[in-house]
Amino acid sequence: MLQLTYISTGTPGLSGEQIRDILRTSRANNFRAGLTGLLLYDGYRFLQALEGEPSAVMATYNRIKLDPRHRALVLLSQRTVEVRSFGGWAMAAQRVTIAAGETVADLVDRMTDTLEDKNMRELFRGFARVRQAA
Repeated sequence: MLQLTYISTGTPGLSGEQIRDILRTSRANNFRAGLTGLLLYDGYRFLQALEGEPSAVMATYNRIKLDPRHRALVLLSQRTVEVRSFGGWAMAAQRVTIAAGETVADLVDRMTDTLEDKNMRELFRGFARVRQAA
């Protein structure tokens, strides 16, 4: 199984509706392709991990590279894994809410608590904290 992680910058002026469209499309496409993972958007950048059959992961990544709503795409990691880090999660299928008194970093910590891959866990947690500190 292939696990790929990238970061990209959203195009200036990306609307809330466009973000919802990205999430809806990701959910449907990834479910159909048997992909799991995690997608975070901080209002400026996307951080996404995709995992599944190599051909499906690469087809999705190549489609994202052509999406005009993304720019400055940087591949952070690409590796073979035996077990999914994100279990049965369908990409972007989780509708999460921040509890009273909780920060985005707290939410990401909670979402990534069960990740066995410490590097992947810290990548997402660091992303949430950098944006929170800005």
